[in-house]
Amino acid sequence: MSFSDRRCSGALLLAAALALPACGGGGAEEAEAAPAEGTAPAGFARSVNVEVEPVQPRPFTEFVTVTGAVEANRDVVIEAEESGVVRRVYRDRGADVGAGQAIAKIDDRVLSAQAAQARAAAELAQTTYERRKALWENEKIGSEIAYLEARSNAEQSAANLATLEQRLARTIVRAPFAGSLEDRMVEVGTSVSPGTPVARIVDTSPVKVVGAVPERFAADVTTGRDVVIRFDAIGTEVTGTLTFVGAAVDQRSRTFPIEARVENPDGRFKPQMSANLRLPLREFEDAVVIAQEALIRDEDGFVVYVAVPDGDGWMAEVRPVQTGAADGGRIVIEAGLEAGDRVIVLGQHRVSDGDRVNVVDDSGAVRAARGEVEE
Repeated sequence: MSFSDRRCSGALLLAAALALPACGGGGAEEAEAAPAEGTAPAGFARSVNVEVEPVQPRPFTEFVTVTGAVEANRDVVIEAEESGVVRRVYRDRGADVGAGQAIAKIDDRVLSAQAAQARAAAELAQTTYERRKALWENEKIGSEIAYLEARSNAEQSAANLATLEQRLARTIVRAPFAGSLEDRMVEVGTSVSPGTPVARIVDTSPVKVVGAVPERFAADVTTGRDVVIRFDAIGTEVTGTLTFVGAAVDQRSRTFPIEARVENPDGRFKPQMSANLRLPLREFEDAVVIAQEALIRDEDGFVVYVAVPDGDGWMAEVRPVQTGAADGGRIVIEAGLEAGDRVIVLGQHRVSDGDRVNVVDDSGAVRAARGEVEE
């Protein structure tokens, strides 16, 4: 027998000797009791570090955010009401104008002459009427028909004069309300006729912010409520008042229009500027509200994990929940939780029902650092 053969034979004999106790009466139980490789010792339970948030009933308002745009409070194009040539302009583009302030002047020489003629005719007709009236009523001189004709002539002459004076006044194009002269379409020498655009006046103090709300919120959106409006282009957020809620739903978009009033004393908000409107919907007095990140979706809906006392420690307990309104990373729980429950908001994805947990923070310090301070 070679040296290598003798070495192999010795190894087999040693292995057989070591295996002999396993054939005895107690060997099977000892082998069965030995822990498998890679498993925890008997009596060991894993503990997961978690952060919890105590459930406290609180007021909660549901909001919906929609996209809108700014519109001027009033925006009109002024048109000429008389024919003629523009002889003078009083304001340039961008100028502020008051209500009734002159913007342009149309040549009025022909109308002025006609008005002067009509004035003389009206004065004569009135004098004639007064004399015929005195003669007929006091002395019964003349005929009644002559008296009535004189009165009619006086009234017609007065009406003709009033018409010409109105036309003469319309040769001055005036601003119908206070605002900004956004555009002027005529210059000195421009020939205009009734209906010719002369100027555009825009009133932007205040402004209107208009938007469209999905029809499912129709029962919850009402006028008179405050609306938070954010203008991303200029990084500004203001509060406006909801002044209009449409009564009809658009057939194609399935939305209804809304309108909010926003003060604009310094002219920051310009027509057609985009905006986001945050509309209040339902209000809850004592709602069970938790962080949305605590929710875990399963095949039946949503669950959360709650830390419950377990001896001198804590244990994770799964709770199916029914969710409600949500806003700003918070959600109302309509069923499944009660006041005082400690909902796991950090580490919930690493626990299972019945796991021991180590509550490392339930003071809200971490949430406060993230800007989620409780009201």
